[in-house]
Amino acid sequence: MEKYKCSVCFYVYDPERGDPKSGIPPGTAFEDLPDNWTCPMCRSAKSKFSPSKPRHFSHPPGS
Repeated sequence: MEKYKCSVCFYVYDPERGDPKSGIPPGTAFEDLPDNWTCPMCRSAKSKFSPSKPRHFSHPPGS
């Protein structure tokens, strides 16, 4: 399941953790969150979230 990042405060919703303070159990995909769910950090709407791209670090040749 994909993580989603808030464009306002940069909180990352991790479906493996859910949002227990809001009653969202672990294993809940972002798409399955209620439409009225808001960011637990800044209270922004679900529409302010976008897929979080994993960071890939490359090593220089010969390292």
